[in-house]
Amino acid sequence: MRITKFGHACVRIETDGHVIVVDPGAFSEPEAVDGATAVLITHEHADHYSADNLRLTDAPIHTIAAVAEQIRKDAPDIAERINVVAPGDQFDPGVPTTAVGEQHAVIHADIPRIHNSGYLFDVEGTTIFHPGDALTLPGTDVDLLLLPVSAPWLKIGECIDFARGVGAPRSVAIHDKIYSDFGLGFAATLLGNLLPEGQEYVRIEPGQDL
Repeated sequence: MRITKFGHACVRIETDGHVIVVDPGAFSEPEAVDGATAVLITHEHADHYSADNLRLTDAPIHTIAAVAEQIRKDAPDIAERINVVAPGDQFDPGVPTTAVGEQHAVIHADIPRIHNSGYLFDVEGTTIFHPGDALTLPGTDVDLLLLPVSAPWLKIGECIDFARGVGAPRSVAIHDKIYSDFGLGFAATLLGNLLPEGQEYVRIEPGQDL
């Protein structure tokens, strides 16, 4: 198994001939989708979904109905590759996967909430959770949490409590493009100090493997 972090919220999982790419949005490097055998999109915000990046691969696209509708509007040329999943669905884009959650976290009361689905992967006996833009607990044990650390919808205290609630032995930073180096360091210090014993926080640079 190989896990590679790309820009912002994008993560690439390689295992047993499969290359699964999650959320190769506009903040992500286009090479994230090179050789992809499946692409998963959590929701329609541009930092998670880019029609241009989806055009760089011919892989099947697994996503929720709201994103499928957006793709059909933006890029009807790739719409035939969409496989729609719903909350709680179990499917197999190359590894056993479960769609988790239904709504994006609240940004502001004046901004309507949109749909969001996280994805829970079973990769060679390791459970990996990518929540998208939500703080929905997966309802099962997780070995590796892909942890959002900076967002308009997120306070650092919520980030810490979410990591505690998931309880994964290792949390790896994602959704971190909008923090400065100082902010990233500050978040790392707080997470390092406030996560309980047995829970490790790690941040890697885009392009690096875990």
